[in-house]
Amino acid sequence: MQIAVVGSANCSTEEYGVAETIGRLIAGNHATVCCGGLGGVMEAVCRGAKEAGGTTVGVILGTGDGNPYLDVVIRTGMGHARNVILVNSGDAVIAVGGGYGTLSEIAVALKTGKSVFGLCTWEIEGVVACSTPEEAVSLAVRAGHQYHLSHSRQGL
Repeated sequence: MQIAVVGSANCSTEEYGVAETIGRLIAGNHATVCCGGLGGVMEAVCRGAKEAGGTTVGVILGTGDGNPYLDVVIRTGMGHARNVILVNSGDAVIAVGGGYGTLSEIAVALKTGKSVFGLCTWEIEGVVACSTPEEAVSLAVRAGHQYHLSHSRQGL
C-alpha cells in the first residue's frame, strides 16, 4: 500500500514534527510513503519513514534529486502538474498544513475518490480533520486498504 503525504516545502517546526511522526507511523504499517520529494513536510515525512526502515518515493516537479531521504525519485519535469501523478500514486492521502499546491492535491484526491485526512490543513468538505498523526495514519491505512482492494479487483 502507498500513502501520499502532501504539504508545503515551507512548513512550521510543528508541521515538520507532525510529518516526521506520520512517516514513522506509515513505515510501521508496512506502507510506502509517496510525496512531492522536496523539503519541508515532504522531507520530514521521508525522514521519519527512513528512520523507521520504510520506503519513500518522491514525485519531483523538476529534474533534480529531491530530498536526501528518498529511495525512489520520479523526475517529472512537469511543475505542479506532477500533483496529479503524486495523488494518483497513493491509495489514501494525508495533508499536513500547506498552501495552494497542497490545496490542488487535496482537490485532485477528492475528485478521484481518494480519502483525505488532514492535520492543520485546509478545512473543506471531504477532508477528514484529525487531531493526531496516529489518528491520521490509522484512518489513512484503513481507507488505503479499502481503496486498494476495490480498485485491484476492478483492474484499475
